[in-house]
Amino acid sequence: MTDLTNLTVAEIRDGHRAGDFSAVEVAEAFNANVAGAKALNAFIVETPDRAIEAAKAADADRAAGTLKPLSGVPIGMKDLFATNGVQTTAASHMLEGFVPRYESTVSQKLWDAGCGMLGKLNLDQFAMGSSNETSYFGNVISPWKRNDGGNAALAPGGSSGGSSAAIAARLCPAATGTDTGGSIRQPAAFTGISGIKPTYGRCSRWGIVAFASSLDQAGPMARTVRDCAIMLENMAGFDPKDATSLDLPVPNWEAALSSDLAGKTVGIPREYRLEGIDPEIDAMWDAGIAMLKDAGAEVVEISLPHTKYALPTYYIIAPAEASSNLARYDGVRYGLRDLPQGAGLQDMYAATRADGFGPEVKRRIMIGTYVLSAGFYDAYYTQAQKVRTLISRDFSTAFETCDVILAPTAPSAAFGLGEKTADPLSMYLNDVFAVPASLAGLPAMSVPAALNREGLPLGLQIIGKAFDEQGVLNAGLAIEERAGFNARAEKWW
Repeated sequence: MTDLTNLTVAEIRDGHRAGDFSAVEVAEAFNANVAGAKALNAFIVETPDRAIEAAKAADADRAAGTLKPLSGVPIGMKDLFATNGVQTTAASHMLEGFVPRYESTVSQKLWDAGCGMLGKLNLDQFAMGSSNETSYFGNVISPWKRNDGGNAALAPGGSSGGSSAAIAARLCPAATGTDTGGSIRQPAAFTGISGIKPTYGRCSRWGIVAFASSLDQAGPMARTVRDCAIMLENMAGFDPKDATSLDLPVPNWEAALSSDLAGKTVGIPREYRLEGIDPEIDAMWDAGIAMLKDAGAEVVEISLPHTKYALPTYYIIAPAEASSNLARYDGVRYGLRDLPQGAGLQDMYAATRADGFGPEVKRRIMIGTYVLSAGFYDAYYTQAQKVRTLISRDFSTAFETCDVILAPTAPSAAFGLGEKTADPLSMYLNDVFAVPASLAGLPAMSVPAALNREGLPLGLQIIGKAFDEQGVLNAGLAIEERAGFNARAEKWW
């Protein structure tokens, strides 16, 4: 019998509709994989009963002829999305045990579309990290291993590392992620899957634990470009509860998928050719350029002159917004409360926040508080916002001569757990290629393109014009078809 956990979202959807298998069979198969992969630590909470419940409803809908768009498809939910009646922690001690009585807009849309939930996926605490090593509930471990025979555990990327590891290990066919400065794209690249950050505002942020409100954006992660298109169609849409939500119709991205890029122009930013970068990254990039030419696209060199300022700009704006958003965790209304004997209100604040937040979250709160302080607001935060505008203008100018931009997703393949934790600046450099699109609010996608000399995945990134997810998906499909990437992690867990 076919291994149902090796099917894509599209294959599960279509096979269930055709009666090739039941939704319950699919849910049971994925539940079994989840139960057998605890060594990866991809899930904070497992919800096998919810997956079976949704599967039974999907089978009943098929019998009644009332199938929903994603009936029979079980997914993982990043534990940043509020789920009614299921613990939502943001991977932090601060929210350990918090069970919301409401549902995030994105997750509700997916349940309405027929999806079932396999569980809540691990992440970097409050989505702050690039390796999934800051979670209060422990590191997520990538299912990949280097081919040199070593036993070193690899980072799955972050912050959506639980999502990327679970998909790569066939614990779920797709999952939600959030991307603030690359947290969908970089983990997708590290684990050999696809993931798209849509235009800022495409997916509602309501019910998602906030990190940096002007940057946070939900998006899908899956094994194929088509699956990402299917998932995004069912996640996106206007939400009156979110003031930043785009009041635009949701296109039928799957139906319009095409790898024929005739008449399209692809921009190659010269500033992304970094000195000292691994030659395999540049070689993969050059191979990607050849793939898009083969798909019919014209390739031109472009300039994004303020690229070198993107990373410092991001690490001023994002911590500033984080320090403001995380001020709500004070031990008064919900979440953790530390109240030492005889303590007053200020003591409770200090004890709760000291105990509830991890080192990386504290670091970013302190940076954010500093750059927003009276003496430094204009010198740092205001200047960063001005540079952000210049970065957005760079993209606008570039898109006058090209339709999409091609670049690497990350400057390296997955690194070992613990390799960069002692050097935060080295960790932050993982976002160097991903951050500019986030600052500009543009759609961007990572697709797997090659394996490096150690047998680890490398990803290519496509950046598109605002609202042009279709152009990004089509270019991604062209790479997917030509790269022929079908490698998967050898099971060791």
